[in-house]
Amino acid sequence: MPTPEIDPITLAVLAGRMEQIADEMDATLFRSAFNPIIAEAHDASHGIYHASTGDTLVQGKSGLPIFVGVMSFAVKAVIDKFGDSAEDGDIFIFNDAHLGGTHLNDMRVIRPYYHEGKLFCWLASVGHWHDLGGGAPGNYNPAAKDAFQEAFVLPPVRLARRGEINQDVIDILMRNTRLPQSAEGDLNGQLGALDLGVKRMGELLGEYGGGTVAAALAALSDRAETLMRAELATLPDGRWEAEDFLDNDGITDTALRIKVALEIRGEEMVLDFAGTA
Repeated sequence: MPTPEIDPITLAVLAGRMEQIADEMDATLFRSAFNPIIAEAHDASHGIYHASTGDTLVQGKSGLPIFVGVMSFAVKAVIDKFGDSAEDGDIFIFNDAHLGGTHLNDMRVIRPYYHEGKLFCWLASVGHWHDLGGGAPGNYNPAAKDAFQEAFVLPPVRLARRGEINQDVIDILMRNTRLPQSAEGDLNGQLGALDLGVKRMGELLGEYGGGTVAAALAALSDRAETLMRAELATLPDGRWEAEDFLDNDGITDTALRIKVALEIRGEEMVLDFAGTA
């Protein structure tokens, strides 16, 4: 079915409504989290993501900016593993940094949102938990030589199936933290934020219809690409290179090169990190 056209006023209203959903999810976790790293430092984030690609559609403005760049990869990791088997009411959880960026303290909780029996988008929450085992409390361990010495590593697993929480997963998580009360409080806060997101999305789609909201999301994505390409077109074509070094990796006293080449080609930009350690 073709995506319906959407007028600019409706588009602006829907953009604001969807941003508010993500912002309200942020606020819900900040108010309910047990640990001050989330509640006060706001080391967390929430967003709405594309149903099939996991690309970022809407992100809350109150969380850490770094999550804007990495949370889509976390959602894609869940899609890659569970996309064909996900059902309404399922919830997935993991902290594997190789699949979602950042570090192992950042626990990701991801939930599909269905409208009229069809997957419409994904909702995701990430928050920095106090402690997840490992060789040092809080998981900042300068003596660690691999990720397993930093913290417990959880791959993407199903935390809930059709709305029923798998208590076994929670038991495993709580047995691998020095602060189970804090961890369970943070998890419940994230689940509450996702519940709110589901409720608000239901209200929005009930008011405007799935076709109109889908059209707004597509239009916002197209507009972002158009604006970015227009800005790149104002820059001169060319290639520029730069490099810098980290002192070492904390294990071997050898400098680590970070090298990047930026190339502008009309309305396109290419970043080449060849030569980076």
